[in-house]
Amino acid sequence: MFTVIAFDIVEDRTRYRVVQFLREYAVRVQKSVFEAPALPPNHFHRLRDDLEGLIDHRVDKIRYYFLCAACVNRIELSGIGAVTPNEEYKVL
Repeated sequence: MFTVIAFDIVEDRTRYRVVQFLREYAVRVQKSVFEAPALPPNHFHRLRDDLEGLIDHRVDKIRYYFLCAACVNRIELSGIGAVTPNEEYKVL
């Protein structure tokens, strides 16, 4: 499943940890947005659980968007960049 992960993290140190973690499993497409094009549901649950342990739930937030194949084909971009190809990344 194509998953988009967006976050708003208050503290720089926490944000750094979240970014370093996500870089292992997804592609950074904007400063606070990552795309994981081939993330099976069981891997997503582990990724989410690990991220939950990194953030401060009182002030931080992470959003997960799941796109079907038809929706991915309808992504539109302006400016530089490309939709992340459907490739396997590190297995959790």
